[in-house]
Amino acid sequence: MKLTEIQDLIKFVSKSGVNEVELETKEIKIVIKTGKQAAPVMYQAAPAQITTAPVQAIAAPVTAPAPAAAETATPAATAAAASEAKYITIKSPMIGTFYRSAGPDKAPFVNVGDDIDTGKPVCIIEAMKLFNEIESEVKGKIVKVLVNDATPVEYDQPLFLVDPA
Repeated sequence: MKLTEIQDLIKFVSKSGVNEVELETKEIKIVIKTGKQAAPVMYQAAPAQITTAPVQAIAAPVTAPAPAAAETATPAATAAAASEAKYITIKSPMIGTFYRSAGPDKAPFVNVGDDIDTGKPVCIIEAMKLFNEIESEVKGKIVKVLVNDATPVEYDQPLFLVDPA
């Protein structure tokens, strides 16, 4: 980047009213801060190739986020939530990767419609190369599998819905 291009960028940023701009290319990283302080320009060699947005995108106006869709729930969504309220949720006891079966060529531990008892394995969660068999703490029928096979799960994330009836 040439010195004149850097000077033009500084002028553009000061006119736009933006407080801080970062621009990073293969060769350099430029940070321009404006506002109450002087406009310092810092140069630093870039550690790796990173794709950045064009400079014009920096001056785009910021818009307020749209209101959440949950605030205007439809009657169908409310009815679905009420029907799921009667089910018990089996949640993940740890962070890891969720597997429905013991191996790629094995059948899943449980399927929708299967009856389960307390202590029956329902899935495996791999955490740090350890495969932890997750057992059911409830008795009932599997209504819904909430997680796709071989996907990451968080602690306390719902895995299955069980009808205790």
